[in-house]
Amino acid sequence: MTSGQFKPVPQILMELPPAEQQRLFNEAAAIIRHLEWMDAVQLTALVMGSKALQQKLLAMLVNYITKELRAEIQYDD
Repeated sequence: MTSGQFKPVPQILMELPPAEQQRLFNEAAAIIRHLEWMDAVQLTALVMGSKALQQKLLAMLVNYITKELRAEIQYDD
């Protein structure tokens, strides 16, 4: 997908076809489905307040990028 060039994950996600974006949305929605929230601000606070939830969402995203897109992820520490 990246042709050997670095691309930030948000850019990769924005370049995905709509069907793949919907697939990722569905996977994320399955993880947060049990939460009660009214808007994006409240949802963000819930996710940022839960390391377990962050880990689940990150694992889902990393799995998609490495297995489906066959891309390598490099972390900037």
